[in-house]
Amino acid sequence: DHHVNYGSGSGLQDRVAFVQNDPSQYDASIRLADLQVSDTGTYQCRVKKNTVAVHEVIVTVQEKPANPQCWTEGELIEGSSILLRCYSR
Repeated sequence: DHHVNYGSGSGLQDRVAFVQNDPSQYDASIRLADLQVSDTGTYQCRVKKNTVAVHEVIVTVQEKPANPQCWTEGELIEGSSILLRCYSR
């Protein structure tokens, strides 16, 4: 039907668009811009020409990790060993 159904309250209206201007030309791919963790979910593509074809895709968006905090343990002496420790939430 040449349109994207965003669902209620999804916040996708400004971030989803067809890849090709005219999806009736055999490419109904969509692009999700500026992915957010809240975009995680099941997405359904429903294409109707002579028959209806439906395909579901599960999208999982993970948060990028926080910057690690790193420090050394041990003396910085040539030939000795030190420990580099890092921690990230």
